[in-house]
Amino acid sequence: MRNSSIQKLACSAFLTIIMTSVLLVTSINQIQAEDSGKIKVAVLTNAGGVHLSAYFQSLLLAEEVESVVLADPDGSSVPLAKKILGGKLSKVYTNVDDLLKIEKPVMALISVEAKISPALISTALDAGCHVLAEKPACLNTKDFEKLVVKAKSKKLHLMLALANRLNPEIIEAKRIVSEGLIGKIYGLELSLIEDQGRLKSSSYQKSWFADKNRAGGGHLTWLGIHWLDLSMYITNSKITKVAGFAGNVGGQPINIEDSAVMAIQYDNGTFGTMTSGYYLNKGYQSNIRIWGSHGWLKIDSDASRNVKWYSTKLEGKPTVKTFQGKTHSAYNAFVKAAVRASAGLQDAPITGDECLLVLKTVYGLYEAAESEKIVHVK
Repeated sequence: MRNSSIQKLACSAFLTIIMTSVLLVTSINQIQAEDSGKIKVAVLTNAGGVHLSAYFQSLLLAEEVESVVLADPDGSSVPLAKKILGGKLSKVYTNVDDLLKIEKPVMALISVEAKISPALISTALDAGCHVLAEKPACLNTKDFEKLVVKAKSKKLHLMLALANRLNPEIIEAKRIVSEGLIGKIYGLELSLIEDQGRLKSSSYQKSWFADKNRAGGGHLTWLGIHWLDLSMYITNSKITKVAGFAGNVGGQPINIEDSAVMAIQYDNGTFGTMTSGYYLNKGYQSNIRIWGSHGWLKIDSDASRNVKWYSTKLEGKPTVKTFQGKTHSAYNAFVKAAVRASAGLQDAPITGDECLLVLKTVYGLYEAAESEKIVHVK
């Protein structure tokens, strides 16, 4: 009995030491970032990594990034990283654990297929890194929820790359709604339509995007998720119920949906609809429309990034007003904001809880489509 008690005490002490060490690394990293205003960022990726050109370019342009270290087991991203980052790329590793142990980066930018993302995010969090990850970063919400809990326990940011949040037209739309210029929100209509052509490519059909067992889902997981997040972000509301359909209407040999339609309820009582699909031969079409008790606003897929809106609350005769957005790189702005948040210079552009909610909405729709029932998003 005495030996057993000693063993339990020893085990408890060991765990305490481990947890203290992790928290100490996190604290040291944060102090270093706050002292200099600049941080070291790790990019963790492999042959399945996406948007790497945009990520490397964004890290190059962000003056808050002192240096970038790269971990890529197969080395497929190394030439691109060297070309774009130049001298800002300080070292390349093939082993993630070695990078995290030696370099002790403040933030990890993770771009891998959804199936392997949770384990990599968990490893980065354990190393004391804030994390910006390519969406959806999981095959189910339970795995991501565990990561949110872990990030909170370590006081670390966990962010998905839902980069459209910082677009000028989205910021303006959020301002219009927040100031009550279109009144109480009555309803929303969302659509995001991309090209069917990519689904006919043999390389795409062999990629992780085309297999829900590796990607989690199809168009809604990869693209529609942006508009679902924006609908909540602009209106400062939360989705509570979803119903709808999802399937492969185009008939291509892919194990994902190319079409999804949703009926949505928000916590403020508002109803909305969403159409998410690969329908076009090329290009894209998008639409966000919001109606309220004192007006409306809409954002279409024109290149000028316009917000058109109408309000009966302004002085004089109500007229349609137009906000003209500026040329803008969504990834540059979002990655910079994530870096600044990791350095303790601003709030995160998106929270772990917000990421989890939009993921629950997406996977809730899949559940609703399969069960032909309304799913409560909790």
